[in-house]
Amino acid sequence: MSVSRRTLGRWGPEVSAIGLGAMGMSDLYGPADDVENVATLHAAIDAGVTLIDTGDFYGSGSNEMLIGRVLRERRREDVVISVKFGSRRTPDGAFQPAPYDVSPEAVKDRLAYSLRRLGTDYLDIYRPARLNPRIPVEETVGALEEMRQAGYIRYIGLSEVGAETIRRAAAVAPICDLQIEYSLLSRGPEKEVLPTLRELGIGLTAYGVLSRGLLSGYWSASRQLGDEDFRTHSPRFQGGNLEANLRLVEALGRVARRLGMTTSQAAIAWVAAQGADIVPLVGARRRERLAESLGAASLTMSAQTLREIEAAVPAGAAAGERYPVPLMATLDSER
Repeated sequence: MSVSRRTLGRWGPEVSAIGLGAMGMSDLYGPADDVENVATLHAAIDAGVTLIDTGDFYGSGSNEMLIGRVLRERRREDVVISVKFGSRRTPDGAFQPAPYDVSPEAVKDRLAYSLRRLGTDYLDIYRPARLNPRIPVEETVGALEEMRQAGYIRYIGLSEVGAETIRRAAAVAPICDLQIEYSLLSRGPEKEVLPTLRELGIGLTAYGVLSRGLLSGYWSASRQLGDEDFRTHSPRFQGGNLEANLRLVEALGRVARRLGMTTSQAAIAWVAAQGADIVPLVGARRRERLAESLGAASLTMSAQTLREIEAAVPAGAAAGERYPVPLMATLDSER
């Protein structure tokens, strides 16, 4: 298996048509196995996955160190590393409340630590995880552009911002892509964000394409979660919301089986089929899940197939918001 390539926007790098999001290997989805994580990262690169996404706050830096271990055994130029910064944590691992630290000083400081943890002298894409309403986006992007001009980063990205902010950022420096949640259950970007990106020649990196496991086909209402699992507090995984969402997944699964694919492959392939300027990120932590997810890259989505998938999970059908209320309030993309 070899994953095909896409270009992230008008100015961005060529990357694999499906990328790997590494967050769950260190954080927020319960215990993980570092040996299997490393094996999965190597398997992804061997399969032609070039885009690996992380954040300096995932595992309070341990996720970057995990990826750094893998980079030492690979050719650096074969991997496109995307890093988010800005979120802050306490020594016990708790996330500090907003606002996020995306000041020009933080850009340079956090970048220095990411370079060291990853064991590289440059990052391919660097982006603020969220915005701070007290800090104009122009200041943050201006500092990122300084780092790009200095050679410490190759491209500038954004995350979870709305159309107006995208325009303001793009007026300061070239933006290669926006990272935002986009899936059959989260179709908000279609309204204003995606048209704006296409007008400006900016790519979209879609995270949450399986809605944190809901669309995988493996979730059940009886699954027990620990307090450290993000989904314990996610509205879409609560009570009646979960039951309603699982009914949607069952409908998707019936369509997928009829079409000869798994539920997760149908969900991933649907996102990829929304445009050649969109790159889905999958959050596989094990090799068998990675292989299943990458199988979506070879699927052909006809117009009829897309209609059947969308009939099973109609736009706006998701029960519950994608984040708890306090976190939704931090999303510029939702304003």
